[in-house]
Amino acid sequence: MTAVAAEHVSAGPVDALTLVVAAREDVAEGVVALTLAAPDCRPLPSWSPGAHVDLLLKPGLIRQYSLCGDPADPYTWRLAVLLDRAGRGGSHAVHGELGEGALVTVRGPRNSFPLAASPRYLFIAGGIGITPVLPMILRAELDRAEWTLVYGGRHRGSMAFLPELARYGERVRVHPENEAGLLDLDGLLGRPRQDVLIYCCGPEALLSAVEQRCALWPEGSLHVERFRAAPGTSGSTAFRVVFERSGVAAEVGPGQTIVEVAGEAGVLISSSCREGACGTCEVAVLAGQPDHRDSVLDAGERAAGKTMMACVSRSRSPELRLDL
Repeated sequence: MTAVAAEHVSAGPVDALTLVVAAREDVAEGVVALTLAAPDCRPLPSWSPGAHVDLLLKPGLIRQYSLCGDPADPYTWRLAVLLDRAGRGGSHAVHGELGEGALVTVRGPRNSFPLAASPRYLFIAGGIGITPVLPMILRAELDRAEWTLVYGGRHRGSMAFLPELARYGERVRVHPENEAGLLDLDGLLGRPRQDVLIYCCGPEALLSAVEQRCALWPEGSLHVERFRAAPGTSGSTAFRVVFERSGVAAEVGPGQTIVEVAGEAGVLISSSCREGACGTCEVAVLAGQPDHRDSVLDAGERAAGKTMMACVSRSRSPELRLDL
């Protein structure tokens, strides 16, 4: 999340669970929705809008997907996965191997895109970015907040959950590109408002365009969640990292990551996406100035420098001391 106000929430159950695919449904072209449940019908860990889980699909193949069901349902989790034909294998494994009755190992939930309380919301979703927004709408309804969803996609057949969203009437503005062109972000965001929180999820081009147009909005208005870390996360300057509790020090060279160097030194850092987008590898910083390159921490957390995402972030100081 590249949020500018919402508090980052990393706490929550992280133990792995073995769940069964209780239902599978094609909800758009190239998009399947999976309903997961405990094989023994026990309640699942609770979660809040914006949360995601890790699917441990194969050794070394872990992917994060937003929960898009109802947080009030204690027995099932729902997620939706877009088949990325040019991807690295996660969506192919989901589409090809997780039919009804299949078992899958799941870790989480965690929430790095929490919904802050507000009297009014503007939700902007692009493509599969609709998934974290669905439970946010449910929460806004429960809180009797005013809200509008602007939902863009290539064409209607590619846009998941349209029948489900139809019940909200004019509060949902469906914007297929082949019918209406690109979203009118200038019209949506051209006039800053004091009383509206904006939540946006979708492809990088959409997020960057929304961020540009929200530059003059009050601080804390915009909250976004990225599928991957923001562009420009490579590093060419070496620095020293000290793993304080382990009593180990090592150099992180150009092209290396703290997670990789830690592993070589025998210090385990839990990680998942390796792209600075999921929050699994968050570590506490005891000394030094992190060079934040993730899409999880908000502006205040980055300025404080108390934690960092070790899979992509680096150091602005010659040395970092981490609580590991």
